[in-house]
Amino acid sequence: MLDFIFYAFKTELSPHYVEMSEEVYEWLVKSEFSKIGKSVPRNILIDEEEEKLPVVELDRDIRQKLRNFFRDAIICESDTVLTKLGDSPLKEEYQAATYRLRKLLDLLKCVENEDYQYLQRVL
Repeated sequence: MLDFIFYAFKTELSPHYVEMSEEVYEWLVKSEFSKIGKSVPRNILIDEEEEKLPVVELDRDIRQKLRNFFRDAIICESDTVLTKLGDSPLKEEYQAATYRLRKLLDLLKCVENEDYQYLQRVL
């Protein structure tokens, strides 16, 4: 599993890890997502220790671009999922078909949560 990590200014708010399969991770890396914002080394406080990490600062402009990207991706993925599943999917089919959609929603929620100020993505 690979992940993207969201960090907050507030030290009491733990980093949020969005773990995903290699397939979804590679899809994101090859998409417009990888072109939004630039990773810059910053000192981030993790478990009361400062670490220098390459992160994208989620300023207003970057946050809006990421929101738009994830919303568009969710709309496209929803159409794909609904077409693929049909009327009566088995539980396993449903879980497999909605995996990418669930990851996109998790990423969107983190981007929309203004407590998170930084995104770490190793591209």
